[in-house]
Amino acid sequence: MKKVILFLLYIISCTLTAQPKYQSDIFSTKNGKKVTITFIKHGSLAITYDNISFQIDPVINYQDNVTDYSSFPKANFILVTHEHPDHYDEKAIRLLSKKSTQIILNESCKEKLGSGIAMKNGDKRSLKKRIDIEAVPAYNTTAGREKYHPKGRDNGYILTFDGLRIYIAGDTEDIPEMNDISNIDIAFLPINQPYTMTLEQAERAVRMISPKIFYPYHFNDTPVQELVTRLNNTLIEVRIREMK
Repeated sequence: MKKVILFLLYIISCTLTAQPKYQSDIFSTKNGKKVTITFIKHGSLAITYDNISFQIDPVINYQDNVTDYSSFPKANFILVTHEHPDHYDEKAIRLLSKKSTQIILNESCKEKLGSGIAMKNGDKRSLKKRIDIEAVPAYNTTAGREKYHPKGRDNGYILTFDGLRIYIAGDTEDIPEMNDISNIDIAFLPINQPYTMTLEQAERAVRMISPKIFYPYHFNDTPVQELVTRLNNTLIEVRIREMK
């Protein structure tokens, strides 16, 4: 009997160990390729497409929420929006890098890291066949907050995987340039004060961009569930994940 109990405990332990630590959502491109988005924490995401691995703003430790990046594959591409420590972590970048990894960042992060490919607002690149990237503005507009994210310094990114367009806003408010962002399938927008958006600003931003699916991220203790109600008269699906 004791052996049976120990065996059952072992099976339960293995089952629990096999559970994924991070939640993921899977999408299909126009040609049926799979894009998997893994929600790590705060501003950190992982994206895989056609066996190509992307890490977005990887940070090992944010507010005692520690990510074990050794459990992820080495990245083909690492994207960094700006140099604040909840988005830029040189140790995480080094851990996720291999010889062929391309690191894409803004100018100030490239200066800090000493390597990588710098993109400015408005720059576009083809990364691989059927994978494109565009750097878009991300900045504060509210009086007194411009110092956090000054205009022209930081990036948001639009990634296009075989026609599937994903907008990762970085740290920004509801800036007028969002009127020029179109045909977005999936959007990640930051919501926390005083550094990014209020719930009201986020609602305006989502309505400007009009993505098919909207994920609040970077929200700390902001009650982002309210956005489900605020946007229930639109065709936009609001998905809440653990992205504090």
